[in-house]
Amino acid sequence: MKQFYRLAIGSILLLTFSSWGFFAHYRIGRLAVFTLPRAMSGFYKSNIEYLTEHAISADKRRYVDSTEAPHHFLNADHYGKDPFKRIPHNWYDAAAKYTADTLDKYGTVPWTIQYNYYKLVKAFKAHDTTAILNTSANLGHYIADAHVPLHLTQNYNGQLTNQTGIHALWESRIPELFSNQYNYYVGKARYIENPLTEAFKICRSSFKSVDTVLRFERMLNKTFPPDKKYAMVAHGKKEIKDYSAAYAGAYHKMLKGMVERRMRSAILEVGSYWYSAWVDAGQPDLNKLIKQPMDNTEKDKIQKEEALYRSGKVLVLVK
Repeated sequence: MKQFYRLAIGSILLLTFSSWGFFAHYRIGRLAVFTLPRAMSGFYKSNIEYLTEHAISADKRRYVDSTEAPHHFLNADHYGKDPFKRIPHNWYDAAAKYTADTLDKYGTVPWTIQYNYYKLVKAFKAHDTTAILNTSANLGHYIADAHVPLHLTQNYNGQLTNQTGIHALWESRIPELFSNQYNYYVGKARYIENPLTEAFKICRSSFKSVDTVLRFERMLNKTFPPDKKYAMVAHGKKEIKDYSAAYAGAYHKMLKGMVERRMRSAILEVGSYWYSAWVDAGQPDLNKLIKQPMDNTEKDKIQKEEALYRSGKVLVLVK
């Protein structure tokens, strides 16, 4: 997948802001295509490589756009106990209560999902192929981010509890090591009645797991041999200091399938948001927008990949 997102320890810069790691974003965005109904799937399958490639474009924008970062998270715990009973769903009501600057400072992912949803509806109505693909990829990225528990807390990298590095351990190292074992089949996309309500529902679900994510790693760290916690790991053409496979495996076991459940939920939600935007746009004929039909080799590859997805497995792709 080109190059996995890197966790560097010690003297190497910790790029802790990455979401799900590039690897997981590629997989979530790609497999969401297989949740779509026939009227949509032809177009999305024809553009599956583009969607896969651009599943991480939103993260890349952080390097050049200083306003991008808040779109990827919501520090719900800033708003006190039971934050989802306190935060108004409507942006203007929330801004009136807390100020827009405060919302931007502590994250806007549910509203970013809503914004990109209606942007996708508009793109479908306009039959704008480029806008459909780019907005689908961006929307999928933000939905996937909202599924990461550490994107819902101010202690996003364990920096407040002496657990620095946990962010990439949970969302990058574990998926890279174990996600080929997951069952990703989640069925067909469903219609979402209210995209903003659904976005807050996703965030609320992720927030409930924050304590478990942090507490279990603290417990493991106390009992795991310190000299076995890290190892030199090949990432692309380089070796960097990363969590050892043994440490990641022990943590993964403690989480009892949490990462798999969040990835599965993300796949279904991404497909469902795409499907719902298409329905709300009046179900335009997407087959007319296919600019480059797949040849037989490409069709065979996608059919094989979809068959594996339906069987609960994945085609291991190398990019």
